[in-house]
Formats: sequence, C-alpha cells, structure tokens
Amino acid sequence: MPVDKTMNVLVVDDYKTMIRIVRSLLQQLGFCNIDDAADGVTALELLKGKSYGLVLSDWNMQPMSGLELLKAVRADERTKSIPFIMVTAETKTENVVAARQAGVNNYVIKPFTLAVLKQKLTAVLGEL
Repeated sequence: MPVDKTMNVLVVDDYKTMIRIVRSLLQQLGFCNIDDAADGVTALELLKGKSYGLVLSDWNMQPMSGLELLKAVRADERTKSIPFIMVTAETKTENVVAARQAGVNNYVIKPFTLAVLKQKLTAVLGEL
C-alpha cells in the first residue's frame, strides 16, 4: 500500500537552511503537509497539538537534543508510535546505538541526497 503523502510531517532542526533543504526534498518526494520546529521544545508543543505521521529531527540542538526529543516522543502514549528519523552529521557508533535504544526508526547522515532520504523513508514508511 502506498504511503499517504498528505500526512503531517514534522522537521526539527535549529539550522534554517537544513529545514529548507529537508522540506524541499520531502516536497520532491510528494509530501505536502510539512511543519518545522527550531528545537525539541517547540517540536513537542507541535506534537501535542497535531497528529503527525513522521518526525525528522536533527541530533545537535539546544536546549533539547534530538535524542531527548526522541525519548520524550517515545515516552508519550499519544506519540510513541510516530515514525522518527534522526538526521545528523554525527557518525559515532555510540550515538547510533543510543538512538536505536531510544527507539529511533532510522538514521540519516548529513550530507545526504534525495535518493538516500527516499531509501530511509521507504524503509520506515513503506513504498513511496
């Protein structure tokens, strides 16, 4: 069954350029309802008020990191099953392990291409 590209997608990154890049790539893949947040705290507020089908979050943010956001999302009954993809320049094994243990669905290393993002999304959501 094809992915519902009208689902709400939340992009979380403290770097506006990265938000623009990810938004553009998602739009190229056919997603049209994309919200963004500059930090984990704002993302949690958005998640409380709206239903999302996917969260793409940067790792390195203040005051709440992507890993802390992931843990908060997984700890909440309403949001715990939302597919969550971590987007980061961090390639340290311990970070990947920590994200996996916290319940991340997939991991995208920056910089990445449209093809890589599509592959990661397909692995998490199903055929795009």
